[in-house]
Amino acid sequence: MSTRDTYKPGPAAGAQIRKEGENWTLVVVRDLRHAPEKVWKALTDPASLREWAPFDADKNLGAVGPVTLSTVGAPTPNVSETQVTRAEAPKVLEYRWGSNDMRWTLEPHEGGTRLTLWHNIDRGFIAMGAAGWHICLDVLDRLVDENPIGRIVGGEAMKFEWPRLHEEYKKQFGL
Repeated sequence: MSTRDTYKPGPAAGAQIRKEGENWTLVVVRDLRHAPEKVWKALTDPASLREWAPFDADKNLGAVGPVTLSTVGAPTPNVSETQVTRAEAPKVLEYRWGSNDMRWTLEPHEGGTRLTLWHNIDRGFIAMGAAGWHICLDVLDRLVDENPIGRIVGGEAMKFEWPRLHEEYKKQFGL
């Protein structure tokens, strides 16, 4: 059983970048031990998002329509009025977060779920994004495993080896 005090992220892994023209996309793949339905709830339910995600949502993301996402842990609060553009439970979720497109896919895989995140992000921030999502997805994994350790975002991530992960992803991505 892990706790927040003993949490330490593993080495940078499972992320890659794709470039199309001037657009950069971070692609993160994570295998989880739970069914897509359980992972879907963690990705869409506002109470679940408050346990792991870098933003709060004012309503469930599991339906197409308007939603407000508020960044957590940022030096300046960033609130985006946005749209869920695709919600096919428990397979595909798409929405905008600020100026970034987010797409999550969930596929049954070896008795659990292969979770893939596509996040279009500025090249200058892509290794930072990879390090941040690495920690968030570790926390998500513990949440769906019913062993929550609480959200780790923003400046607090510095205490959980975010700088090491950032450097490792920069090297992996050749940045």
